[in-house]
Amino acid sequence: MQRPTKEQIRELPLYTGLTLDNIKIIENEQDAAYALEALSKEACIGFDTETKPIFRKGESCPGPTLIQLASESQGFLFPTRFPAAMDCARALLSNPNIIKAGFGINGDIKELRNKLNIDIVNTHNLSVTLKHLSGDKDPIGARAAVAMVLKQRLGKGSQKSNWGAYPLKPNQILYAANDAHSAICIIKALDSKIT
Repeated sequence: MQRPTKEQIRELPLYTGLTLDNIKIIENEQDAAYALEALSKEACIGFDTETKPIFRKGESCPGPTLIQLASESQGFLFPTRFPAAMDCARALLSNPNIIKAGFGINGDIKELRNKLNIDIVNTHNLSVTLKHLSGDKDPIGARAAVAMVLKQRLGKGSQKSNWGAYPLKPNQILYAANDAHSAICIIKALDSKIT
């Protein structure tokens, strides 16, 4: 397994992932109950966060403004502005029975703890796993990992958008959910190759 070049990644088909129909934004108690029931059954879920960009010099980072969790069939977005979303995300992230897999998650873990008082447990940093599997000297990000393992190109067009704005735009919803979704798909693909 080898890290592909940017040119090789550009040649790959676009990552299909989840559609808007398979993504739920958690805004209230009913949404939270649905997400908790769906994701509590999973042994492993994909995980990521997005943070509102800083526009002015000296402005402090508020921490994550969106938490993304995904199973193989569904994505869940937890805007940190909604108390029900935060309570649900906290319950799932602190559940020791569910593995939370993502890319470069050390910063996410620190921000969740320091800014949102969420102690995430039982994590799997796929950047490090793929670094060791490929023999690469640097950690592998989501885009390179999707190309290496799934032979697809993960779109990153909405990465720098304003994650503090609400409601989220359809392209932000797809981007955010599929970042978490790609992690669960990669961990499943790696498990099938190893076993």
